[in-house]
Amino acid sequence: MAQPGPSLQELIRQRSRAGFVGRSAERAAFRANFTTAPHDERHRFRFHAHGNAGVGKTFLLRELEQTAREQGALTAYVDDSAGSVPEVLAEISRQFAARGTRLKELDRLLAAHRERRHEAELAALAVLDTGPEETGPSTGGRMAARAGVVAAGMVPVVGPLAGMLDAEQLAGAADRLRASLIARFRNHDDLRLVLTPEQVLTPVLLRELSDTDAPWIALFLDTYERTGQYLDPWLHETMTTDRHGAMPATTVVVSAGRAPLDPARWGGLADFVADFPLAPFTEPEARGLLAAKGVTAEPVVEEVLRLTGGLPVLVSTLAESRPTDPDDVGDPSATAVDRFLKWEDDPVHRSAALACALPRWLDEDVFRAAVDCPAEQQEPLYTWLRGMPFVSERGGGRLRYHDVVRAPMLRAERRRSPRGWAQRHRHLAGTFRQWREEAGRGLADPWADDTWRDLRQAESYHLLCAGEREALHKALGDFVPACGAGEVMAVRWARVLVDAGQDADLPAVAAWGTDLTTALHTEGVAAALGLLLRRAVLDAPTQARARLVRGDELRGEGAYPQALAEYDQAVALDPDLALAYRHRSGIRGDLGDHDGAIADLDRAVALDPDNAWYRALRGEHHRIAGRDAEAIRDLTEAVRLDPASAFARASRGATYERAGDLDAALADLERALGLDPDYAWALARRARVWRAQGDSRRQLDDLSRALEQNPDWPWARCERGDALRAAGRDEEAVADLDIALALDPAYTSAYASRGESLARLGRHAEALADLNRAVEMRPGYVWALCRRAVLHTAMGHPEEARADMARVRELDPGALERFADVSVLP
Repeated sequence: MAQPGPSLQELIRQRSRAGFVGRSAERAAFRANFTTAPHDERHRFRFHAHGNAGVGKTFLLRELEQTAREQGALTAYVDDSAGSVPEVLAEISRQFAARGTRLKELDRLLAAHRERRHEAELAALAVLDTGPEETGPSTGGRMAARAGVVAAGMVPVVGPLAGMLDAEQLAGAADRLRASLIARFRNHDDLRLVLTPEQVLTPVLLRELSDTDAPWIALFLDTYERTGQYLDPWLHETMTTDRHGAMPATTVVVSAGRAPLDPARWGGLADFVADFPLAPFTEPEARGLLAAKGVTAEPVVEEVLRLTGGLPVLVSTLAESRPTDPDDVGDPSATAVDRFLKWEDDPVHRSAALACALPRWLDEDVFRAAVDCPAEQQEPLYTWLRGMPFVSERGGGRLRYHDVVRAPMLRAERRRSPRGWAQRHRHLAGTFRQWREEAGRGLADPWADDTWRDLRQAESYHLLCAGEREALHKALGDFVPACGAGEVMAVRWARVLVDAGQDADLPAVAAWGTDLTTALHTEGVAAALGLLLRRAVLDAPTQARARLVRGDELRGEGAYPQALAEYDQAVALDPDLALAYRHRSGIRGDLGDHDGAIADLDRAVALDPDNAWYRALRGEHHRIAGRDAEAIRDLTEAVRLDPASAFARASRGATYERAGDLDAALADLERALGLDPDYAWALARRARVWRAQGDSRRQLDDLSRALEQNPDWPWARCERGDALRAAGRDEEAVADLDIALALDPAYTSAYASRGESLARLGRHAEALADLNRAVEMRPGYVWALCRRAVLHTAMGHPEEARADMARVRELDPGALERFADVSVLP
């Protein structure tokens, strides 16, 4: 596709870089890399610039990006405005699209990821009855936990706490969450989009990159000291292994951060990585930059060199103002920014530069709110400001000041007029509050909306900087729903406290932000909320919600006693918080206490009688507990409240099937599948109706469709194995049962079923081993004892057969009538 013409932002950047001076060695090496074929051993696939703040990393990265574009490269620039790998991929896709290259499949999957991630937060709280009813975690769950699946984020609610829990707790969490997600999501890829989004998104990214017709692809990753925590392992795996597919050899990745690359990860790849350690400008480089801007008077040059220490951002800032007289300089301890402001002749420019330092980020709307000037001056003034060397464009078109420049500006303004400082921050807080209220109209849950959350963060930052009496209390209270929105949002909220504390010289606020950030990074959301609850003075409703979110985190990690204690405290703190009863019902169900779960849902329904989801969950608990009449009552009411609830329809259909009302079961399950054609749990339950009606073809069709959606579902594998065995297709049955047992080695009935099919195939020794295992795992397993008695007879073991039959008569005399081939045994 044809590249569109340059945007206004690009024209400004082009003019800004026209006088770029310095870093000649780095620029030359990067440019030469495009003239070296990827298969040439001199070619580098990864560049990393590193150095202290103000040393010019972002300037260099932007210069290298422009160099790459001149070589025909398709480029994207990402900084810490993206907080996860999916967010980085979304930003790359957005920028590629702006340059005429659409990554359509990646965009589709990113949209699905955002939707499914939200659903996962609900699914993790609703444990469904999708597998064999056995107590304790399966061996498969234990193996997954020991392999680090949960710690790596497979439990989407609270992966970081995994290290604090033992393998047994993690195993239980993995089993229950896997079952709940399988029952909720449409297909296997939806499940993977929640649990391991990088594994789904990265192969698509690489395929679509390979399909582009650009001669080069260049990705630029700034502020790597922050983004590297999640980007570096992903990037290393993507670039050095085939796990996600082939990355085009014409791809170049450039990153910039304060520290060198991790030698443990990249040290063995020196032949493929170019390291750019950046120091302050040398005197010749600084003089060259000043000369390029027309600053040549020796006394002025010497003063600039003395003040800046060669830091490129400050040299560029001072050069842009083109000072001519060092006699302007007063206090020799004043900062370089003070010099810039004194050398700026236009008082309107000077005032705007100071006013726009106050917000953490700028767009044209924020600029108009921050700067007091006539309307006709606003557009040219904004254009001037965004062209300044210390202003850079970040994600979403927002502008930010460089920290090295912004920090002294803020100090100067705060000290010059403390009351004026507070007043301007209050004005900005009010502006962001008005925008937030407008954005929140009609939203059922504003904390799920990115725009609303951004505006809320900005409002809180300015209230904190203004020194408002209740600002810290409100910000700490908001940390609770921020945690409920996910760890990325919790980290961003803690960062608001850090920034406000540093920018406004509020040590207590900064300490809160630092401590919460440390807790989030080292132990996770539950630990951060624990810190908040121990140290902050919160009202009872806020404490209750904090306990609720903390309970969800602990439950997701399998720490059930601790989670239950949190829910108990939430209910005690706020007896009218329906959600607390709803969540406590889930963990009681996890622990097998369905009466307790139903009691909690009774209270939740009483508080919110029109909530269809609460009704449906209570009906599901009644179904699991075998109370069919109560289940039908609740599920029918849930359907009335929400006729589009596939969950309620499917659960009621499963209840009718067990009660023997096959027509009603079929009607409900078909309605559920009409609402969600790929609902695997409903397909598997309808298969049981077909089995009861003797329709083996439809039974197998539904089970096969269910497995297309969820290939790793042990229960559906076993169900299909049983159906194949009943149809006389024992070899195929064994294949399915093999997979079921590989997925869950503690699946008792799968051993019994496979043993029977193996016996019919004449593989008696293997059959006996399987049946023995089933009986060992469940000594009262009548059907397995019957099948083993038949097998013992066939193998010429009459004594063993008689012993099994005696045990069957003791356990269930009626079994002899149900199984014709058993009734003829001695």
